[in-house]
Amino acid sequence: MRANKMDHPNQGIKCVVNTCYYYSSGDHCLADKIEVQPQNAADTQETDCATFAPKG
Repeated sequence: MRANKMDHPNQGIKCVVNTCYYYSSGDHCLADKIEVQPQNAADTQETDCATFAPKG
């Protein structure tokens, strides 16, 4: 899934991963959508953000 980078924060999403392409200061996410995986995760440690893209 490829997300588009918006010019304003996606309300309701907090992101502290400042190495992500979609990160904005103040812990905001500029991705228009996110995908969290895997399908059968049992707890938060088993999940990850598939939308993550390194800043480049």
